Amino acid sequence: MLRLTGMIGIAAAILSVASGCTWQQAYSAGETWQRNACNKLVEQTARERCLSNVNMSYEDYRSQTSETKKN
Repeated sequence: MLRLTGMIGIAAAILSVASGCTWQQAYSAGETWQRNACNKLVEQTARERCLSNVNMSYEDYRSQTSETKKN
């Protein structure tokens, strides 16, 4: 899952630079992309687990990444 989050971060950065949008907008776009990917999973438990990881607010995401960078 960490790998997926990293990929979303990279995609968000590319979207932000390419479109001139804010980091929060890029995060939202990545979140939507991940939610769509989760919904493609056939197994219900895997889909629910995936979707539970998607629903993180941008503020929570920022605080989590800030804590990770400090460590």
